[in-house]
Amino acid sequence: MPEGHTLHRLARRHTKLLGGSQVRVTSPQGRFATGAAAVDGLVFTKADAWGKHLVHRYTDDGRREQFVHIHLGLYGAFTESPVPMEPPVGAVRMRIEGPDVGLDLRGPTACELFDADQLDALLARLGSDPLRRNADPERAWAAITASRRSIGALLMDQKVVAGIGNVYRAEILFRAGVDPMRPGTSISREDFDAIWADLVTLMRVGVRRGRIHVVRPEDDHGAPSYAADRPRTYVYRRAGEPCRVCRTPVLIAELEGRKLYWCPVCQT
Repeated sequence: MPEGHTLHRLARRHTKLLGGSQVRVTSPQGRFATGAAAVDGLVFTKADAWGKHLVHRYTDDGRREQFVHIHLGLYGAFTESPVPMEPPVGAVRMRIEGPDVGLDLRGPTACELFDADQLDALLARLGSDPLRRNADPERAWAAITASRRSIGALLMDQKVVAGIGNVYRAEILFRAGVDPMRPGTSISREDFDAIWADLVTLMRVGVRRGRIHVVRPEDDHGAPSYAADRPRTYVYRRAGEPCRVCRTPVLIAELEGRKLYWCPVCQT
């Protein structure tokens, strides 16, 4: 599933391509037909991202704002094409056609029309997003230190911190030297501040580069990445392989339904 940096990168891209343009919106597949009709012909003002949620904003002549909420889930993806676009291929949930470029959305978990109250309700359920400049780390700190759930589970809880997925979770905790099984109540302020600052820095790198980069330059050597088109990681998907720092085999476990990777020596 795409992590938060991917959604922020998409928001920037969609705003650049379509922002300020009157657009044609359709649902070739038909599953978003009513929502598409509601925003068809409106001006695409901008796109925003909160965690793993993408929101397209539209306005009409009366400046009334409408929103399309998108959650890509495991299979959702956008493709771009020049206008005029070719006939849709596959199950295109939503097609947006601007003056020069069009977007096709396939396979999202959610693609739905929102009003302002629905958007507010969504945002109220989400934790602080490290990629938003007005993010409040104190909210995350309060939620973590009030819970005996493991820090590994809490970082994946979108109500605590929005936008973190399995890769950032594993790698951030390794870089902080924190055992993912430690309860939130045991996390010191120093640990939390280091984790939050690292999240802000590394996720911004992900937005700029379009890829997750987490290995420090002095450790960026040795065994290749877990996939040919991915950068190296410290522990993610490296179960049984030697830690890049101490050479101890990386461990794997299941935590709340997701695979967890860590080094038992470097993370204490």
